[in-house]
Amino acid sequence: MTEILILYYSQGGAVRELAQQIARGVESVPGAQARLRTVPKISANCEATEPEIPTSGAPYATLQDLEECAGLALGSPTRFGNMAAPMKYFLDGTSGLWLKGALIGKPAAVFTSSGSMHGGNEMTLMTMMIPLLHHGMLLMGLPYSEPQLGTTKTGGTPYGASHIGGAMDDQPLSDDEKKLCLALGKRLAHTALKLQ
Repeated sequence: MTEILILYYSQGGAVRELAQQIARGVESVPGAQARLRTVPKISANCEATEPEIPTSGAPYATLQDLEECAGLALGSPTRFGNMAAPMKYFLDGTSGLWLKGALIGKPAAVFTSSGSMHGGNEMTLMTMMIPLLHHGMLLMGLPYSEPQLGTTKTGGTPYGASHIGGAMDDQPLSDDEKKLCLALGKRLAHTALKLQ
C-alpha cells in the first residue's frame, strides 16, 4: 500500500476533522492508505506538555513517519497567519531528513482552520508550504475544476483545504469544506501512486 501521512496539530478539533476527511479521500483511492499522526502541545519554553503517548486520537508523529510516507498532508490551526507553534517545533526538528534528502520529490498538500473568514487561512497555508519547499517536496493545491471552490461561503482555497470555525471554533465543517478535503486527499493519493 502507498501510505500518505496526514500530519496535523489540532487544539479545538476542527483541524482533526479536516485531517479525517482528507484521510477518507486518500483511502477512496485503490492502493492508497492514510497514516494519521499528530504532534503534542508545547510550552513557551518549547517543551512537550502532554504525555509521551496520547490518551486518545492519532499517535504522535516521528521522523520515521515522514521518511516512510509516499506523500504528506500537513495541517495546523491558523496563528496570526502562520502555523501553530507545536507544528513549527516539530518541523524544526526535521533537518536530519533534509540533509538526507528524504522528502525530495514527494507530493505534499496543506490544510488549516481559523475562527473567522479573514483570519489568515491563506497566509497560513502559504507559510506551511515554505519548509516543505526546502525539503524538495512537490506542492499541490486544489484546482478550480473542483466546483466547491466557486460555491463555498466558508473555507476552501486553491492553496489547500480550510475551515472557518467561527469565533468559538464550534461550527461544523460545511459540505463544501468536506468535499474539498476529500478532493485534496484523492489528488494527493493519485499523485503519489503515479510518482511511485
